[in-house]
Amino acid sequence: MPKAQPRAWQRMLSGRRLDLLDPTPVDIEIEDIAHGLAFVARWNGQTKGDFAYSVAEHSLLVTEIFIHQQPKAPVKWQLAALLHDAPEYVIGDMISPVKAAVGPSYGELDDRLTAAIHLRFGLPAQIPATVKKQIKKADRLSAWLEAIQIAGFTQAEANKYFGKQDPALTSSLQIKLRPPVLVRDDYTALYRKLAAAL
Repeated sequence: MPKAQPRAWQRMLSGRRLDLLDPTPVDIEIEDIAHGLAFVARWNGQTKGDFAYSVAEHSLLVTEIFIHQQPKAPVKWQLAALLHDAPEYVIGDMISPVKAAVGPSYGELDDRLTAAIHLRFGLPAQIPATVKKQIKKADRLSAWLEAIQIAGFTQAEANKYFGKQDPALTSSLQIKLRPPVLVRDDYTALYRKLAAAL
C-alpha cells in the first residue's frame, strides 16, 4: 500500500484551509494573518518584558518607519510594508541563523506564500526591487531598535548586524510590548485603513 502524502495544509480560525506548498489567494484572510502574527514572537521570545514582541507589532513599526522614510510612497507600498512578514503567520519567525541553516527551501516557501498574500490584497505577486529595498531598510532599523531596546544587544553589536542607524530617528522610536489581542486589532485596523485608501 502506497504511503500517504503528509498533510501540507493548515486550518485557520476563519475556517480556511491553506495549502502551504500550493497557497491560493482565496484561502487567505487578513484576520487570520493578524491573529497569527500577533501570537508569533520575534527573537524566539528572547526579549525583555511581560509580553513577547510579536511579528505583528514589528510589522506595525516597520510600516511606521517606511512611511516616515518614504512619505510619498503610494498606499499600496505602505500595505506591502505592513504585509512584509505576513507569511510568518503560518511558517513562524525564524531568526536569520536558523534560516541560513535550513537553506533555500525556507526562502522558496516564503516566496510562494508572499505571492499569494500579495495577490489576495491587490498587490503584484512580486513588488519592485526598489520598493523591496526601501521596506528592507525600514525592517533593518526596526531590528536595530529591537536588538538594543529589548533583545539585550549592545549598540556596537546592533551596528554590526543591522547597520548604523540615524540617531535622529532612532531616538524618537520606542518598542511597544502589548497584549497580543491589542496588537492584532491594531494590525487589522491599519490594514483596513490602507485598503480603503487603495
